[in-house]
Amino acid sequence: MNQLSIRPAVATDSKLILHFIRELAIYEKAEDEVHATEETIEATIFSKDNHVNALICQQDDQPVGIAIYFYNYSTWLAKPGLYLEDLYVSPEYRGKGAGKLLLKRMAKIALQKGCGRFEWSCLDWNKPSRDFYHSIGAESQDEWVGYRMSGQTLIDFAE
Repeated sequence: MNQLSIRPAVATDSKLILHFIRELAIYEKAEDEVHATEETIEATIFSKDNHVNALICQQDDQPVGIAIYFYNYSTWLAKPGLYLEDLYVSPEYRGKGAGKLLLKRMAKIALQKGCGRFEWSCLDWNKPSRDFYHSIGAESQDEWVGYRMSGQTLIDFAE
């Protein structure tokens, strides 16, 4: 039947989520940067006071992709926003509507939660994804430059 469906992830999906995270890291040529484990995923995404959510997209009963998101805040709008951290669909299931279905579900969640924005980032070299995002009406925010501190730099700066 090949029916696509979306469900909220649960703690027992931690191994599956890690599988998709690793697939995404391989796609982005950054596999050695993944430090997540099943235990850390369960402890962070599914903890009592978590601020992260995950969705699983399935074709029939076969998991084919994930979306991981959280809420941020827009001071100019004085509203929450939904930020998509990762969206990933396994290569053999791409082009069948899974990514679009995940994005539509998150857009609906954003509206239900009163969010003023639904945002995400995409690597500049990822032309297939960027073309897809443009095709559904998303606009790139090229005037913004992202910044990050992590690891020892973060530790040193905080001291």
